[in-house]
Formats: sequence, structure tokens, C-alpha cells
Amino acid sequence: MTSSDPRPSVVLVGPPGSGVPAVAAAVATRLQLPLVDTDVEVERATGRPVGDVIVSDGEEAFRALERRAVTEALHTAGVVALGGGAVVDASTRGALEEFRAAGGVVVFCDVTLAHAVPRLGFNQPRPVLPGNPRAIWQALMEQRRPHYLEVASVRVDTDGRGPDDVASDVVTAIREQEETA
Repeated sequence: MTSSDPRPSVVLVGPPGSGVPAVAAAVATRLQLPLVDTDVEVERATGRPVGDVIVSDGEEAFRALERRAVTEALHTAGVVALGGGAVVDASTRGALEEFRAAGGVVVFCDVTLAHAVPRLGFNQPRPVLPGNPRAIWQALMEQRRPHYLEVASVRVDTDGRGPDDVASDVVTAIREQEETA
């Protein structure tokens, strides 16, 4: 896909700590495409940080806003970074499957617990990991991993790697997809 296409070239998904926003930004820079981060779009729409939306309005209300942001992003040319839980929504998974069927690349930025937890820290704006972060992260991955794998055309390991290194793999995957299309 090129920057003149009406849809994104690539969508990145992955759990908290996988580096999706930073990798997506690096990919967008390399491909000279706009970047759409659905968490940023939710914040822009509500005027509040994502964590505040989840705490004050509830996860169901947040997921509805996120679903709308994903739908809009999938109709905008560029690189799209999805929030870690976006794949739990069946309609979002369906939209990603349609995107792939149209030639788009969905990259699952995979990470192990050992590498995710140090990346998360305690100053995250999203209250995803209160309490025991290791146990909660592991439970999230048990729930979400099948969804990440279901929607992905490509899986990229982010363990011990910086965003630029991972972005190289993503760009290679996009080019390989274009060559086989």
C-alpha cells in the first residue's frame, strides 16, 4: 500500500509493554505516513486521559469510544496503533480481518512478561495494571493472546529490542505483503 491509499498500510496491536505506540511512530516515520494512535484519538474526543475515561465512565464506555476510534482510523491512510485491549472487541477484530482481506498488514508486537513489566513502570496514564502487575499482565495475556494471533498477519518479537529495530521488521513485513499481493 502507498500513502495515496485510502486505508492504513499497517495496524499494530499488542499488550501493554510491547511498545506499540513507539514502534508505530517509528514505522510511520520510515514510511512517511501519518500516525493514528487510537488511545490519543479517544483522549482527543473526550478531552481526558484514557485512564480517567476508564475510571470515571467504566470500561464498557471506554471500549465504545475506542471502537469508534478504531473504525475511523481504519479509514484513514497511515499507520495505526491500537490500544492493548482493543482486540477484545469482536467488531474490532472483524474490522481488522476485513482490513487484512483488503491487503493491509496487522502486526502483533509480542512481548514476554519479563520484558513487559519493566517497560510499564508505575506512571502509566492507563490504570491497566493496579495491584500485582505481573499476575494481572499474565491474566490479560491469557485472555488476549488468542485475539492478537487471530487478527495478526505477522508476529514480531519486541523482547530486548528498541522501537527502531522492531520497526525494521514491520517495514520488511509490509514490503513482503506488497510483493505477494
